[in-house]
Amino acid sequence: MKPNIVFLDEYTLGGADLTRLHELGRYTGYSTTAPDEVADRCRDAEIVITNKVVMRRETLAALPGLRLICIAATGMNNIDLDAAAELDIAVRNAAGYSTHSVAETTLGAAIALRRHIVYYDRYVKSGAYSAAGQQFHFAKPTHQLYGSKWGIVGPYPAVSLPELLGWADTVSVHAPLNDHTRGLIGAPELAVMKQSAILVNVARGGIVDEAALAEALDRGSVAGAALDVFSREPLAADNPLLGIREPDRLLLSPHNAWSPREAIDVLVGCIAENIEEFCKAR
Repeated sequence: MKPNIVFLDEYTLGGADLTRLHELGRYTGYSTTAPDEVADRCRDAEIVITNKVVMRRETLAALPGLRLICIAATGMNNIDLDAAAELDIAVRNAAGYSTHSVAETTLGAAIALRRHIVYYDRYVKSGAYSAAGQQFHFAKPTHQLYGSKWGIVGPYPAVSLPELLGWADTVSVHAPLNDHTRGLIGAPELAVMKQSAILVNVARGGIVDEAALAEALDRGSVAGAALDVFSREPLAADNPLLGIREPDRLLLSPHNAWSPREAIDVLVGCIAENIEEFCKAR
């Protein structure tokens, strides 16, 4: 008999074709699921798919029929993994589906900041270029990536963080959020960076202290930053990053570095494969 499968937050895959998942069992999908709806919606499920819906110990303990949680993402911090292991609930994530997408976003953000692409686009579209009477405009000096130093904050450090931050012209963050990385880059770390350096975070928002970053941008102690992730998502309306004095020094995107259509199609395939392998092993 095919398993009962429940997807708690289908909207997070942006309208992707989920036919392959439907074919794997008796499938029920919800666009979104509030915290107080999780236990009831999963009551008869053997397999639950979730991207960002949180499943903590008390929820898992209330679902004796649950055998597999498929995370529609790479990060697993929305699941109580210790409780799942104790309750014999397998947890599978989707690794590697967005590697190219996130890398492209990282490079694109760095180039946009180094070349002040947002500023110069606005300059031309505003009519200022047409009225300038001069062919060239150099209000914001641009820099190339070629020949610069790029430092990566990842899960396997090769040098100390202060050494990396002081050395790099571009620092990009690609680490998981855990007890070690939460608040990893705050005011002391930003103070070590070159004034000409830029910071790109495409990992998890809690790794970078957003208030400290806003202050560093306003002081000019870092040249620019690009963030695709935030400590609270969606971004709070009173987040200090939204009030910096020179907005062109900051690029913000709504946690979508991972989400080109090609990557989402691969992600759906990863979820399906995780379910298929689990069912074969039963």
